[in-house]
Amino acid sequence: MAHLQRHMVVTRRKVRAGQYLYRNGQPFRALHFVHAGFLKTCELSEDGREQVTGFRMHGDLLGVESIGLGAHTCDAVVLDDAEIWELPYPLVLDALQRIPELQVRLAAALAEEIRRDRVWMLVIGTLPAEQRVAAFLLDLASRLARLGFSARHFILRMGRADIASFLALKHETVSRALSHLEKLEYISVLRREVRLLDIPKLRACVGTPCTLQ
Repeated sequence: MAHLQRHMVVTRRKVRAGQYLYRNGQPFRALHFVHAGFLKTCELSEDGREQVTGFRMHGDLLGVESIGLGAHTCDAVVLDDAEIWELPYPLVLDALQRIPELQVRLAAALAEEIRRDRVWMLVIGTLPAEQRVAAFLLDLASRLARLGFSARHFILRMGRADIASFLALKHETVSRALSHLEKLEYISVLRREVRLLDIPKLRACVGTPCTLQ
């Protein structure tokens, strides 16, 4: 959705790691395009715990889940210093009315968001812990590859606790799964530095067609 900035005035914001881009309940006034950096979105569970709902990076559009509601429905927290392009929603609507091509692109972006959410619901709802962790690593590698980064060697911008929350696992379960995958020589892990040593076996472990693009 970077093309939107060609058709309207955008505000470019530098947001430091640990800061909130927006909070649950704040008025919804703009969409946010991630130009650089890494963020997580999260909600509070019924028992008051933070539940991570996704990880966002370059090219992602935040805030679409709040369109039509008047207020944000989740928190967006910066994990790695970010540059965010703020797209005022009234200007987005105006651009969409004037430029039909943008309607198609926004619809495609929303459809991809829905597809990803459904895939992760299936992964979390059906796969054992170790397979969830393997699927997470493959998905992250695929997303990084589409941005031109290495799919086999990368740094985790999120901590084990965030991964555990996203995958509906315990922190120690994620750590055990990573250790076992490393013992199998599918991956190597040094703190947050990850290398995928045997992608075919990692895919076979998941049992789903995770494809690096």
